[in-house]
Amino acid sequence: MHMSLKKLCSLTGMVLLSPFLQLDKDLLAHVSSPPTLSLSEIRNDTLEWPRPRFDERKKERYRMVEKGIKAGGITDETTLEAMRHVPRHLFVPDPLRLFAYQNRPLPIGNGQTISQPYIVAYMTQALNLKAGEKVLEIGTGSGYQAAVLSEITPRVYTIEIVEELGKIARARFKELGYKTIKTKIGDGYKGWEEHAPFDAIILTAAAEEIPPALIRQLKPDGIMIMPEGAPGTVQELIKVTKTGDGNIQTEKLLPVRFVPMTRED
Repeated sequence: MHMSLKKLCSLTGMVLLSPFLQLDKDLLAHVSSPPTLSLSEIRNDTLEWPRPRFDERKKERYRMVEKGIKAGGITDETTLEAMRHVPRHLFVPDPLRLFAYQNRPLPIGNGQTISQPYIVAYMTQALNLKAGEKVLEIGTGSGYQAAVLSEITPRVYTIEIVEELGKIARARFKELGYKTIKTKIGDGYKGWEEHAPFDAIILTAAAEEIPPALIRQLKPDGIMIMPEGAPGTVQELIKVTKTGDGNIQTEKLLPVRFVPMTRED
């Protein structure tokens, strides 16, 4: 006896989704309401790497993210989650730790600063970084930006020209458990040729021009975020995109003020 597919489904408890797919109603209900996973659990389900967690001053971090970053227009949940997890107070000198979760830059010695949390989040979001992609940071400084990046991908490479800062950051990564960050003391203007090409590059000091070596080391369709401008002036944070055919496109994002990028003599 011939019976329509629609009638058969109604008699057997099946749900017609297409001519090729039917699911039991109980199973469909389960699939349509999956258990909620945190962002870290979702990432770990596809790619695992060690990311340390810190309870100390956790409420202050979350409040900083909500009031100083999310309220300022940062919407990328991957970036927001990364900022919630990295303990900024452990990346600033002891006398300044009281101010670590204020939304402002702080001095870290050697004429350098740790950037304002909002700017760190803004630049991180602009990179559009994905888990597993390779990112190069020029200007390790305290190590805070690299730690934020390592929440998103384990393949983080960072270069610092100031030897003292580079050594302190390297020791800090080891002490805090950021095991996947690769560090180098040297001239960031030259990039890191042996690990190129990179999906993304970020500069945390202002250059008066886009370093040619970094353009060469950026993958096609890669993104570079950098402050551009002369020392002592208001600079422009720019987004540099390398197209699939190797051409360069630049976009101005917002006015900023960064310490100048220095080079080896």
